[in-house]
Amino acid sequence: MQENSKVGAFILGVFILLGLSSLGYLIGTSAIKFKEYERTVTVKGLSEREYPANIVIWPIQFTTIGNNLEEIYSTVDGNAAEIKRFLIDKGINEKEISFGTPSITDKLAQQYGSQERPEFRYLASQTVTVYSQNIDTARTAMNSLSQLGKKGIMFSGGDYQTVTEYLFTKLNDIKPAMIEEATTKARDVAHKFASDSNSTLGKIKQASQGQFSIEDRDKNNPHIKKIRVVSTVEYYLSD
Repeated sequence: MQENSKVGAFILGVFILLGLSSLGYLIGTSAIKFKEYERTVTVKGLSEREYPANIVIWPIQFTTIGNNLEEIYSTVDGNAAEIKRFLIDKGINEKEISFGTPSITDKLAQQYGSQERPEFRYLASQTVTVYSQNIDTARTAMNSLSQLGKKGIMFSGGDYQTVTEYLFTKLNDIKPAMIEEATTKARDVAHKFASDSNSTLGKIKQASQGQFSIEDRDKNNPHIKKIRVVSTVEYYLSD
């Protein structure tokens, strides 16, 4: 009886050993397959294009000086009207022209105890702004602005308030095509990597789209915009 129990225990031990061995093999095989399945490659694809700006914001600031306040205001009004006529003659729509509030500086009041009296007491300035989608028309008018200078209108500039801005507001129209291009380029890179490593390119594990950037093509052509986006894609690889 005791001998039969020993035999039964031995057989049970053999089965347990075989079971544990099989389980270990299955776990090991699954881990290897899982590890192989997790082989990936991460690539980037760039889409970069140039588009003309579709809106221009052109501030035209002019100044005048004098000692008679009433005459100063009359000169400001006259110059603003002259600039408006000039712009309309150059093809700018009247609705695209707006006028800022005139600014008058009393230089005598700014002397703070100085005994030297300024030659001209008042300095006046005003800004006429063009907001237009007709970029070419506006740029032609810019190149002809000296015609007003010859009539005695003094223009001021050089600060951020007088910088001409060119905007591109049609990003949503071109987004799908650029994203598709960036993704296609990323896949081409991934295919090349897989080929060089004797692997097969699988499905996408994850992908992320970078931010779109809009910049001037260069400092001399701010009306031409360079637009770019980078897509990052991670693919599975298999042997």
